[in-house]
Amino acid sequence: MSTTQNERLRELLEPLVTSRGLDLEEIAVDSVGRKRVLRVVVDSDTGADLDRIADVSRALSAKLDESDAMGEGAYTLEVGTPGAERLLREHRHYVRATGRLVKFQLAEGGELVARILRVDDEGLDLEVPGVKGRKATTRRLDFPDIVKARVQVEFNRKDRKEEGA
Repeated sequence: MSTTQNERLRELLEPLVTSRGLDLEEIAVDSVGRKRVLRVVVDSDTGADLDRIADVSRALSAKLDESDAMGEGAYTLEVGTPGAERLLREHRHYVRATGRLVKFQLAEGGELVARILRVDDEGLDLEVPGVKGRKATTRRLDFPDIVKARVQVEFNRKDRKEEGA
């Protein structure tokens, strides 16, 4: 998809998304054979439930139908959320991931898996899990030190209330 089309779609759709209390995280147009798929990813600090996604999907569909942003050909509109193993790119993504386990690729090389404890304008306070029965440690990581960060899925995580008890 051309940058111009991406910018045009963002300018057209972002006001509708934000008017419903959501952030427009990503727009992608993919071609699958002869079909085109417009994928729109939305999120908010409180999450996006199915009702909110359905509401924004209807609004986006109507707006796209009255514009020529997608051209004349048929396409499918898919609206969803970032998913469980989301990439963290923006400051707000890190804030939303507070309390979650994240895998970081570091600018100095190597990787770090740690839980985000606190986020401020400069970086993150982390809890690095202990290995082989050792206690967890804390670490500070500034944003420029992060090349890539992705939330990790935890299947056996104890509820935070249980951890403090």
